[in-house]
Amino acid sequence: MWLILAFLSACLLGFYDVFKKHSLKDNAVIPILLLNTLFSSLIFLPFIIGSSEGIINEDSLFFTHSYGWEGHKYILLKSCIVLSSWLLAYFGLKHLPLTIVGPINATRPVMVLVGATTFFAERLNLWQWAGVIIALVGIEMLKKTSKKEGINWWHNKWIYFVILANVLGAVSGLYDKYLMASPENGGIGLDKMAVQSWYNIYQFFMMLAMLILLWLPTRKKTTPFRWCWSILLISVFLSAADFAYFYALGLDGAMISIVSMVRRGSVIVSFLFGAMIFKEKNLKAKVLDLALVLLSMLLLYVGSCQ
Repeated sequence: MWLILAFLSACLLGFYDVFKKHSLKDNAVIPILLLNTLFSSLIFLPFIIGSSEGIINEDSLFFTHSYGWEGHKYILLKSCIVLSSWLLAYFGLKHLPLTIVGPINATRPVMVLVGATTFFAERLNLWQWAGVIIALVGIEMLKKTSKKEGINWWHNKWIYFVILANVLGAVSGLYDKYLMASPENGGIGLDKMAVQSWYNIYQFFMMLAMLILLWLPTRKKTTPFRWCWSILLISVFLSAADFAYFYALGLDGAMISIVSMVRRGSVIVSFLFGAMIFKEKNLKAKVLDLALVLLSMLLLYVGSCQ
């Protein structure tokens, strides 16, 4: 069941990337991210209120546990990690083709797998090592393909933004496993709905402060903000993708290394839309690069099932 939910999350995450790219075109990043956190918070706020008022029963899928500071301090830390990753990812995606960002994002399972071997005693076997090596080869080829579009990885800050965003995303994925795992399994056993609901709310207030302190004073000197409906769809698809993801992690036997790997299958959706809708270039070369990254994901999956 948790594997099916991981595939569902991957599909939804692919559409989230597409709507994010559409919204960021010639648009201001900080207001879009603020609205994203606002809409996501509004989606989950009824579950928080309904649970606290007894309208939603404890056995409901949408019941949201309430925690004191002991629980919320962990969720607040997750908000800081995720928001830092999102800021870097949004700025990177705004200035780079989706068909380049997607394959880079797809290598995140390699980072998660390395972290999982360190913190959760998940050891690499021969299949998984092969997957890691092929992923590195695919990234090296993508670097060469990017040069055809005038993107030099060593001298392009947006590439560094995307890479660092993925590192923080991998940290967040490992942290999610820690948050959701039971104390008997080395975690703290927080409720998945509480984590997803409150981390969005905390992010909204962080982004509101950032908008007031950083964007508003300089808004006339930077890219102006314009509303488009794809901004709302970012929140809808991200919330649905994260719900499936958190629910999968909360099930017995779920492995963060496999869930993270499957979620990166979202690159297929985003790549297809980058080719068909955004008319991006050098697709033949990028397809080969993507194929290597997907092959590495397959090898990681086979290795994880051994």
